[in-house]
Amino acid sequence: MNTSLDKVLKTFNIKETQSGVWIGGRALKAGGPLIKSYSPVNGKLLGSVGTADAANYKEAMEANLEAFRTWRTMPAPARGEIVRQFGAELRAMKRELGALVSYEMGKSLQEGMGEVQEMIDICDFAVGLSRQLYGLSMHSERPGHRMYEQWHPLGVVGIISAFNFPVAVWAWNSALAWVCGDAAIWKPSSKVPLCAVACQQLIGKVLKANDLPGGISTLVCGNPAGDMINNDGRIPLVSFTGSTRIGRHVSSTVAARFGRSILELGGNNAIIVTENADLDLLIPTAVFGAVGTAAQRCTSTRRLIVHGSVYEKTLANIKKAYKQLRIGDPLDEHNHVGPLIDAKAVQDYLSAIEKAKAEGGKMLVEGGVLEGKGYESGCYVKPCVIEAKNDYKIVQEETFAPILYVMSYSTLDEALAMHNGVPQGLSSSIFTNNMREAEKFLSAEGSDCGIANVNIGTSGAEVGGAFGGEKETGGGRESGSDAWKAYMRRQTTTINYTDKAPLAQGIKFPHIS
Repeated sequence: MNTSLDKVLKTFNIKETQSGVWIGGRALKAGGPLIKSYSPVNGKLLGSVGTADAANYKEAMEANLEAFRTWRTMPAPARGEIVRQFGAELRAMKRELGALVSYEMGKSLQEGMGEVQEMIDICDFAVGLSRQLYGLSMHSERPGHRMYEQWHPLGVVGIISAFNFPVAVWAWNSALAWVCGDAAIWKPSSKVPLCAVACQQLIGKVLKANDLPGGISTLVCGNPAGDMINNDGRIPLVSFTGSTRIGRHVSSTVAARFGRSILELGGNNAIIVTENADLDLLIPTAVFGAVGTAAQRCTSTRRLIVHGSVYEKTLANIKKAYKQLRIGDPLDEHNHVGPLIDAKAVQDYLSAIEKAKAEGGKMLVEGGVLEGKGYESGCYVKPCVIEAKNDYKIVQEETFAPILYVMSYSTLDEALAMHNGVPQGLSSSIFTNNMREAEKFLSAEGSDCGIANVNIGTSGAEVGGAFGGEKETGGGRESGSDAWKAYMRRQTTTINYTDKAPLAQGIKFPHIS
């Protein structure tokens, strides 16, 4: 199927310059300056969007609040039906939206379509969830009383997403928020605004077809809109995905007004390779984790902690695999690695390499910026491998680029100490065929991450499980399991069905009638 840029832009009616403020499928006249979106694939301008000013934000939020009053009264399964229809739109447009993700963000076409599949999957999950928003029934200590808890919609949920997953993270949050009865206002990364416009058009189409208010889903582009959301006391929950540095600001700002936040921040993910590991299983998994999406995933593999007895063999196999990597246009399905998002990301990559060398790191697979035909954007870099120590300052940091640090260990306790000895706590993995090693890794004295895997890599996650991490990763959870509870408010209810009024704990309050 033809996925040329012109065809993709025409499919979503994306003009050269258009609004970045939407209420459902209706575009507003944006009052803020233009954001220009350049493709890291070839450096060319894809288009521009106008950004939200204070008046735009006010109009969008008023639409959200008005829509919420209607949306919350619909039965949850009826809300699930709307999400089902949105999933059907995504199925019909999977290749086109996936191609737009690839053009604007720079990930491979396979990964772009895979990201849209994640949106479809979370819609399917949310549809089922709409019939399972369960509360508990509890026994009251007072006779003739019934006690239970129920869950109600929160209100308007603010979603602030990052460039690396320009559509999936919004869907993880919005699909759950919608079936829970919330409206959603979305501020996307200013590096990928066109993907957000395309998504807003799709959900707007569904809302219009069902004669529902567009304020169930609104879009406000531009960085000022982020702080408008964070400071808005009418938004009880803000879900933020991005750097730890900005996450600190979001957390403190939202907490200061007693709001809630879901924080999905940095990762510094490691794989422990034991002497009992299946290296044939490890190598393709570790390499994809380290270079997939040009390592611009929060779950990308940053560190490889290898037992001394298999260290040299593992390094030899890693080097061999890296020689086979094809770097280039991510729309070419034969390539393995596409570009970094922009020039700043390239500079961060180069700076990290120099810092690692300065601390004593040894280059095992050389890095560098690629130049010449096919690399005109200046955003293509070589995935590199550096022998390092876990306590290097640069190893303690997350660099959003394809740099893999390798290090050796002697005992599993030593490996676990190295693994956990970083500020972040998102994703983790151990490769071993030894049950005792695997179970220790998964125990309370093992991995301190929110995600812990055995014989699969750190990169990626399934929507059925809750996604998120600990420590400086933020502690938030999105997607599956009981993550839906973050988007609702819990209410404990007690009903007296008798003509008596016994007090709790048997308290007596005499002479009152």
